[in-house]
Amino acid sequence: MDTNEKQQMLFVQLVSSLHGASLMHMGKIKNPATDKLERNLEQAEMTIEMLDMLKEKTKGNLSADEEKFFSTVISELKLNYVDEKSKEPK
Repeated sequence: MDTNEKQQMLFVQLVSSLHGASLMHMGKIKNPATDKLERNLEQAEMTIEMLDMLKEKTKGNLSADEEKFFSTVISELKLNYVDEKSKEPK
């Protein structure tokens, strides 16, 4: 595996890790440490904002596939966040 392939793999793992953490904070998947659904929308929002920041900071440095993957992950998280936010009592 060359350096570029390794960096691409590490990038995908990083984004995937943040994706999973955000879904866990939204209560969409179980926390593996507690085996329970937990909800912390503030933390989910912070993770999404972190991904937005990374997307801005990496602009122009990603392959087309990496860009598409990143955009898809962020869009999915934002849609799920809006869904979860709408479930909160007013």
